[in-house]
Amino acid sequence: MSQNTTTTGSLNFSSNQRNSGSEQLQLVTFEVANEEFAVDILAVQEINRMMELTRVPQSPADVEGVINLRGKIIPVLDLRKRFGFPVGERNEQNRIIVVEVAGRVLGFIVDRVHEVLRIDSSIVEPAPAMVCSIDSDFIAGVGKLDDRLLILLDLTKLFHSTDLGDTAKAA
Repeated sequence: MSQNTTTTGSLNFSSNQRNSGSEQLQLVTFEVANEEFAVDILAVQEINRMMELTRVPQSPADVEGVINLRGKIIPVLDLRKRFGFPVGERNEQNRIIVVEVAGRVLGFIVDRVHEVLRIDSSIVEPAPAMVCSIDSDFIAGVGKLDDRLLILLDLTKLFHSTDLGDTAKAA
């Protein structure tokens, strides 16, 4: 018997698990442009306060620069730019979430980090055709919480087209 499975970075939703509610998802939730997003905690290496970024000439528009994190050069992207949202002013609540995606380590800037949340996979619906003006290819699903919706991101699809290797080498 065939089983419908969607692999989303570290998130894996199958139709059987969605219906039975047997799987718990542990997510890091954060905000970008007043929308709440989440990624699988297993993809997150660390969360850092904003730090000085070194700009890299001729890097993609959404790459803010690179950071030196314990001797490793890591490209840092701005999710506001990636999603086409207006660029906001930096403040004390901004964070850089460092993740590993397809064997590459990168960071992305968010407006603020909310919490680590554990939800049942049964409350996650497949991504609709269009959500919040973000191309739905990036969206693994939408979690229906009591008082809000949580957009689960597929990091592999979100960052697949970014040529981060050349950005890190140029630094």
